[in-house]
Amino acid sequence: MSNPTTQSVRARLALEDGSVFTGTAFGDTTSKSIDGEVCFNTSLTGYQEILTDPSYAGQIVTMTYPLIGNYGVNQEDIESRQIFARGFVVRELSNLVSNYRSTQKLEEWLAASGITGITGIDTRALTRKLRITGALKGILSTDESKSDADLVKLAKDSRGLIDVDLASEVSCKAPLRWSENLGDWVPRQGIVKHEPGKYPVVAIDCGAKNNILRNLVDVGCDVTVLPNTATAKEILEHNPKGLFISNGPADPSAVTQSIATLQELLGQLPIFGICLGHQLLSLAMGAKTFKLKFGHRGGNQPVQNLATRKVEITSQNHGFAVDIDSLKKVGGEPTHINLNDQTLEGFRHTSEPIFAVQYHPEAAPGPHDSRYLFDCFVSMIETGQSPSGQQMDDAQRLRNDVTKMLEV
Repeated sequence: MSNPTTQSVRARLALEDGSVFTGTAFGDTTSKSIDGEVCFNTSLTGYQEILTDPSYAGQIVTMTYPLIGNYGVNQEDIESRQIFARGFVVRELSNLVSNYRSTQKLEEWLAASGITGITGIDTRALTRKLRITGALKGILSTDESKSDADLVKLAKDSRGLIDVDLASEVSCKAPLRWSENLGDWVPRQGIVKHEPGKYPVVAIDCGAKNNILRNLVDVGCDVTVLPNTATAKEILEHNPKGLFISNGPADPSAVTQSIATLQELLGQLPIFGICLGHQLLSLAMGAKTFKLKFGHRGGNQPVQNLATRKVEITSQNHGFAVDIDSLKKVGGEPTHINLNDQTLEGFRHTSEPIFAVQYHPEAAPGPHDSRYLFDCFVSMIETGQSPSGQQMDDAQRLRNDVTKMLEV
């Protein structure tokens, strides 16, 4: 692989609408062309966690913050077993790395992982185009044998994300036990103590981030992770007190096996879903999903608790959403809503122990406003009732109690 610090290689990002952005390749600069849905993330930091989030499978990620790579990378901040983003787009790749935790430059890590990035393009113009036009299929290429027109055609002909089951591709392939908690990264504000390993829980891996599993352990769950292809019988054989459905990539309606499994389990045990898990639970109940124009991706998304009107700032990464009217018809009660576009961000079932959120309470990267939702999960396991919006707010207030710092 070429070394971007000693050799400049031209890269192009071609979109299905005919646009072509030209810049410089970094990371893996060998001659290749990569397809993916081009999206943007508004986080200021956290590029390493973003790149290793399995929810980005099938996508070329653009960072709206202009300077990326200035604090390098390390082994502690990865969120899964590998980089799942197809490609990486930045305005400026930092030529200096300054952080005591850094063990490698971003471009070196990408090169070792076979991931191509492009720097030196106008990411403001690209983001504006995606916001106006909507998500676009694209090709990131370092192949000089292909013309701009060739790349645009490849972008138009690429598969995209609609009707594609990527969750089954990124899921683990065999059962595993997860025991790592938040460790030194546990927020000191609002400590809520739980008995370790009290609640046996099965976590269905549709592309789970490591920090979700750490948070489950932190609130007292004994976590067994199963592939998203696990049947209801295989799940119940572990005698769980609760079931968790993780985040994941692409179109929820295409993950038919997981939806069918959830349909069998509705009402049999408490179920909590995050992101794709939120969508899969809704579909299993009989609701509908739809593709957002350009999605929600970043660590600064405002969400409102409908019961209390209180707002929390959240970390998000999704391109699909649940239709609110269809959810209400099948027993779902909206608990949270996105203040930018009024789409659904959370719901509870009115009669069964089921609740879910579209956003990411584990953050990584992002704010910790929503960590209380893991407490709500174990409370639901204990009571057998889904938490109301008010009960969620009460749990959040407990987590936000600054006086609890004195107990540490």
